[in-house]
Amino acid sequence: MRIHRLDDVPRRRIEAHDSIGFDLGALGVTADAALVVVRVAAGGRIGRHPAAGRQLLVLLTGDARVAGYDGMPVDLAPGEAAEWEPGEAHETRTVGGLTALVIEGDVDLAAPGHHVDPGDV
Repeated sequence: MRIHRLDDVPRRRIEAHDSIGFDLGALGVTADAALVVVRVAAGGRIGRHPAAGRQLLVLLTGDARVAGYDGMPVDLAPGEAAEWEPGEAHETRTVGGLTALVIEGDVDLAAPGHHVDPGDV
C-alpha cells in the first residue's frame, strides 16, 4: 500500500482561458484517462474552455460554482461532482477556494447522475 498526499503532487500554474489562482498536478494516467489534482485559490476561477474528453470534477474541499455549455451556474458541495461531455464549454469558480480531483478521458460512469441543462444529452 502507498499513501498519496494530494498537497505533495507537483503542480503548475495555469493562466490560460483567463483562469485566476488555478494550479494542477498530474496524479496519474491510464491508457484512457488522466487523473489530476486541481486547486483554485479563494476568488479564483478555471476559465471557460472546451473539455478535451469526458471530464468529471469531484469536489473534495471548499466551494465550487460550475457551469456547462449554457453558462448557467450550479453550486457544488464537497462530495459532489460535475460531469462535462467532450467538447462541452465549461468553467469553475470559487469564493473560498477549492481542491478537486479531475478525471478526464474515456471514462464510463456507473451512476447516471441527473441532467441540469439540455446540453448534456
